[in-house]
Amino acid sequence: MTGRRSERLIALALLGAALFNYPVLSLFAVDGKVLGVPILFAYLFIVWAGLIFGLARLNRAAARG
Repeated sequence: MTGRRSERLIALALLGAALFNYPVLSLFAVDGKVLGVPILFAYLFIVWAGLIFGLARLNRAAARG
């Protein structure tokens, strides 16, 4: 694993930890719905999907060379 790739993976993990931490989650703990889904659950799903997408991009770039 190259140094640059490992730095990006660490940054992605820290970003995920920050986005799933209490102060940020409390911003979305409000009444309301997005397409029938509570805002907090929509936020959690979107962030989770975004982290998976970011990890896939990092792995695809590493596989290319």
